Amino acid sequence: MTAVSDVTDTISALRREVCALHEQLTRYQLVVWTAGNVSARVPGHDLLVIKPSGVSYDDLTPDNMVVCNLDGRVVEGEHAPSSDTEAQAYVYREMPHVGGVVHTHSTYATAWAARGEAVPCVLTMGADEFGGEIPVGPFAIIGDDSIGRGIVDTLRDSRSPAVLMRNHGVFTIGPTARAAVKAAVMCEDVARTVHVARQLGKPVPVAQHHVDALFDRYQNVYGQR
Repeated sequence: MTAVSDVTDTISALRREVCALHEQLTRYQLVVWTAGNVSARVPGHDLLVIKPSGVSYDDLTPDNMVVCNLDGRVVEGEHAPSSDTEAQAYVYREMPHVGGVVHTHSTYATAWAARGEAVPCVLTMGADEFGGEIPVGPFAIIGDDSIGRGIVDTLRDSRSPAVLMRNHGVFTIGPTARAAVKAAVMCEDVARTVHVARQLGKPVPVAQHHVDALFDRYQNVYGQR
């Protein structure tokens, strides 16, 4: 019996979901060429589904999504996985509540990362989604789990589902892959708006008690229940 034989239906569904979610990265202009990726944890198993490396977004299909274990090794798929696989596998190992990870180089958020500067909480949207500032993680080399360690170290004690990895780009986490994609979209929107605000003058921070109240409402009351 193979490592995935007992979860075939679940993996097939996740291949379709992860493939479809990549369309949101291009829709919201968070990526260019083949950069960026979405991955999802296989619930109840030490496996993840992730985008193949260097494959055009136009050529992505459910069948060419890659299944890896949580050491980042391929267990099913004909393509090499994303170069971020080991980093994201580390996140899944260390943060059991995470069900999805997204990586983008979206323009405005990555510009903050290039400056090594957190995006301050000066918008109610920042309080809602991120519970405060969008933090900066350390510089780390691509290709092993170093980026994953930086993500975990930065987000472990943060309410933010997004981290700006210094000189690199955005990584977001969520209970599902879809939630992580949403966080990536919101991260870019907040980063862009705060950048524009700085061109106009000095943005006014949201008071901490308002941040706390807004975050609680958005996470526990807002939307359909």
